[in-house]
Amino acid sequence: MGCRARLIGHIALGGWTLKKRDLRRIAKCGVGVAAVFCLMFYLPFFLGARGQETQQKETGPVLKLTSASFEADGDIPAKYSCDGTNMSPALAWADAPAATRSFALIMDDPDTPKGAVTHWLIYDLPVGARSLPEGVPTSKKLADGSMQGKNVRGKSGYTGPCPEKGGPAHHYFFKLYALDAKTNLKPNAKKEELEGAMKGHILAKAELIGRFKH
Repeated sequence: MGCRARLIGHIALGGWTLKKRDLRRIAKCGVGVAAVFCLMFYLPFFLGARGQETQQKETGPVLKLTSASFEADGDIPAKYSCDGTNMSPALAWADAPAATRSFALIMDDPDTPKGAVTHWLIYDLPVGARSLPEGVPTSKKLADGSMQGKNVRGKSGYTGPCPEKGGPAHHYFFKLYALDAKTNLKPNAKKEELEGAMKGHILAKAELIGRFKH
């Protein structure tokens, strides 16, 4: 191996803190000190970036959640709130892990004085499901076998944004979970029960946030 190649190898492995004898070795190799300092500064960043790229490829696609009803981090239209028809917005997702066996969705509002309140719980969505249409019925059990839990009003299914009038906008979090099993919960489960059933079974999570104020 040539002198310069050995020098680059030492730097790549992080093996040098420059001392006088190292400067003499650099001079013998015919490499400028400035060039060596450049290598010491930039090479670790390059190698780290390559490592992150490899890790991303090994991890695979990331679960994504979107809505045709509102833009991410945008305003939720009044029709999906207590000011309108109070129907659920359309949702769609993609890139679920191959080992997924069911999906679950939690919608909550963390901006209330009492802490996060639940607006929608739906679980045991079939593995082949990739969307929820606008206006999902509020029945405890849906035609595809999905179950719905209790919302902040004590009823099953969706209830839309309804913050205090005249106050600031609240943020509504739609959180989709890809699970490696069904929860096997009964209808009308509470948020705490759903979170407990999902524990240790979450393969991936996607999040979509919307805002609303009167």
